[in-house]
Amino acid sequence: MKSESLRLFQTLPHACGYFPERIAQNLVIDPSAPQLPQVYDIALSHGYRRAGAHVYQPHCQGCSACIAARVPVAEFVPDRSQKRCLRRNADLAFNVVPPSFSSEYFELYSRYLDSRHRDGGMDNPARDDFDRFLYTSWSPTKFLELRDGDRLLAVAVTDIGTHGVSAVYTFYEPEFEARGLGTCAILRQIALAQEMSLKYVYLGYWISGHAKMDYKSRFRPLEVLREGRWQRLDS
Repeated sequence: MKSESLRLFQTLPHACGYFPERIAQNLVIDPSAPQLPQVYDIALSHGYRRAGAHVYQPHCQGCSACIAARVPVAEFVPDRSQKRCLRRNADLAFNVVPPSFSSEYFELYSRYLDSRHRDGGMDNPARDDFDRFLYTSWSPTKFLELRDGDRLLAVAVTDIGTHGVSAVYTFYEPEFEARGLGTCAILRQIALAQEMSLKYVYLGYWISGHAKMDYKSRFRPLEVLREGRWQRLDS
């Protein structure tokens, strides 16, 4: 990434979303940079991630728990649990559609946040939260829908680049937790990348042993970015 032609900003210290007792900071690529859409793919390969119009990576004092992770899709083989998840959800229709706001999407998004992030700052979202967080005018975003007939059960917000896809965020119907819709969404993203002959699915940040983040290690082989080099987890 041509850092000399892009400005990087460091955010002010803020509460960490993964460890309540810690303080976090991010490095953010200048969101007004006109070349941001062109460098986004490169930024992903350097461990950055998108949230709304911001492309960022953690840059915290004294903590390096968040590690960028990706799946090399040509080598991916689902394990037994993942195969069961696919069979359990084989009745669902899978659609790839442009990102947009709709009452159907927003109501599902609200139910998911109220269930998973109650009193955590993300619950009870406004429409602006939906628009600002999930997609932006320049991002190569698609919504991957999982539907049971006409009923929307899950949406995987997915950025499709030239060498891989980025799993930005997934929200799903809380009452169908037993279906494993979050796992199913990643498996569908991997299948989509394979169909498009793309190399990777970027899963954002993996945190070893963290209750909400360690699930990513179940998608094998998994590559993690350590000391500027992608390497196999456990290698």
